[in-house]
Amino acid sequence: MADSGTGTEAGHGAAAGALAPRGGFGRLWSAAAISRFGDSLRGTALPLLAYTLTDSPLLISLVTACGFVPWLFFGLLGGAVADRVDQRRAMWAVDVLRGLLMAGFALAVALGHVGIGLLLALSFALTTLQTLFDNAATALLPAVVPKEKLAAANARLMTGQELAGRFVGGPLAPVLIALGAALPFLADAATYLVAAALVASLRTGPPAGRPATAGRTVRREIAEGIRQLWRDRVLRAFCVAVALSNVGIGALIATLVVVIKGWLGAGDFGYVVVTIGYGIGMVLGGLLADRTIAAAGGTGRTLLFAGVLQAVTLVGFGTLRSVWLAALLLGLFGFAGMVGNVLETTAVQQRSPAGMLGRISSAFRTVSVAGTPLGALCGGAAATAFGPNAPALLAAVLLALGAAALTPVLQTPDGASSDSGQIPHTAP
Repeated sequence: MADSGTGTEAGHGAAAGALAPRGGFGRLWSAAAISRFGDSLRGTALPLLAYTLTDSPLLISLVTACGFVPWLFFGLLGGAVADRVDQRRAMWAVDVLRGLLMAGFALAVALGHVGIGLLLALSFALTTLQTLFDNAATALLPAVVPKEKLAAANARLMTGQELAGRFVGGPLAPVLIALGAALPFLADAATYLVAAALVASLRTGPPAGRPATAGRTVRREIAEGIRQLWRDRVLRAFCVAVALSNVGIGALIATLVVVIKGWLGAGDFGYVVVTIGYGIGMVLGGLLADRTIAAAGGTGRTLLFAGVLQAVTLVGFGTLRSVWLAALLLGLFGFAGMVGNVLETTAVQQRSPAGMLGRISSAFRTVSVAGTPLGALCGGAAATAFGPNAPALLAAVLLALGAAALTPVLQTPDGASSDSGQIPHTAP
């Protein structure tokens, strides 16, 4: 049910093409995978660079925090703008700007003119631009893929991103760093520009949103999106569930190295084994999301199953001291999380009225992201007070509460209707 974080083999290129009767899903998929590859290079290199610039854990953690904070300030604004503009143009323009920023930063690193303040500013600026890009991307997908194929399309996008980031970008980053400190950032700049070209080549119809008028201010449009999200009881329940779950996810992510090394007693190799297990589970979740939905009997029930499974796996993770078992448990955790991400994104896309998808998705995402830094603080406090396994157990409790928040949606007489949480499902 995690929402913090979104063809993997030869067969996936063909599948992507089959999903794109209205234009270019394969190019959109390629742009998403290439962007995630670059993000993984930067995400690995930036903390390592910060570590060479300061010995303050607080300043180093602030570099990561700056990757979340802009969502709280600009997430809703990004959604409103995404509904007003041509989403395709907004996406490629943002990527060009991010590419130029990264190229300038790479030059500063190469020349040795970089300090911790520049890292903080870069992280904040990139995420601020991302608030527009991500909301525009969510709003654009229904213009590229038929509505009944959205679940399959989201699954392929997220799976491709996971593979490109975790299994290609992550392992390659140390190699590039060894060749030159600026290379990961230069490569990231290149991926932004390539992704921009791919998105610019898409051919979609005019944006679904209504043109802005003098009486329709941005503030009013943001309020409309929030009200619409709150009125839809299914999306409201999903949003509450994700918010609670992401507090737990934040607690786990921020202290994962503490749990693995402090609780399991694993070394660097064990840490890699456990995190790879998690990544494999994420990929399998994306590949099997459709079948999981069908087996569980609909979106609401699948999300409930995913939340319960994640809570159970974290209880095992926080009580059983075995590296290999931990890898298996986190693999199951990642599987359920990916399925949940696919379904939540698809639910927002399918239940949002035309012209409001950017605002509703931004409200949903802002509430979700807000829980992550709070969870990180709670995880650190729990580990300090109760021991290195406490964050995993705390996360299990919060994910169980998130799953419980879904039960009012499922306990209704119209359990098979769209309003009960069932989303039309079509296998790809």
